[in-house]
Amino acid sequence: YAAELRETASAMVAPGKGLLACDESTGTVGTRLESIGLENNEANRQKWRNLLFTTKGIGQYISGAILFEARAQGWPSHPPEGKANAPRPALPPQETLFQDDPAGKPFVDVLKGNGIIPGIKVDTGLIPLCGGGDGEKWCRGLDNLAERCAGYYKQGARFAKWRTALTINVAAGCPTDLAIDVAAQDLARYARICQENGLVPIVEPEILLDG
Repeated sequence: YAAELRETASAMVAPGKGLLACDESTGTVGTRLESIGLENNEANRQKWRNLLFTTKGIGQYISGAILFEARAQGWPSHPPEGKANAPRPALPPQETLFQDDPAGKPFVDVLKGNGIIPGIKVDTGLIPLCGGGDGEKWCRGLDNLAERCAGYYKQGARFAKWRTALTINVAAGCPTDLAIDVAAQDLARYARICQENGLVPIVEPEILLDG
C-alpha cells in the first residue's frame, strides 16, 4: 500500500482544502436535528448527511470526510449482566461509511464523485485509565482493529482517525507518565495497523480544553 498511502496523504493536505468531520455520534446529530424540530431517526440523519455531501462545489474546499460506523459506537457485544441467555438487541443500521443516500447510492460513492476521500473514525471511545490520575482515560478499539480496517478499506475508506485525550491538571499531577505512555503506544499501534491495511492514519492526541 506504500504508493497509495503517499498519494492519499498528499491529497488530504492539498492547499486550500480541509477535512469534514462527520464522525459525530447519533446522539450529537440528534441534538442538531431536534433543535429544528426534527426527530432523530435514520431517515433524517441520512438526509442531513446527504445535504452536506452534495453541497455544490464542496470538493473545491474539502479533501476528505471522516465517517463512522454506528455499530462500533455503543452496540453491546454481550448480553446484559446476569442475563446470559438473553438475546442481544437487534443490530442498528451501519451508518455513514456503510450508508446509502436517499436514492440508494452509497455515500462513499457520493463523496468520491465530488473528489472527496472517505475516511473512518476507528477508536471506540474513552474509558477510565486504571492506575492513572484523577479523571484520566484511555481509548479502546485496538483488539479487532486490523480486521475492521480491512473491512473499511474494502468499503472505500482510505484514511482513519483515532482520538485519545490527555488532561492537564498540575495540582493533580496530570497528565501522569502512565497516561502519556498509554496514549503514545496506542496511537503508534493504531497507526501501524492502519498503514498495514491501506489506511492513512490521522494521529489525534487531544489536550482537553478544560485541562
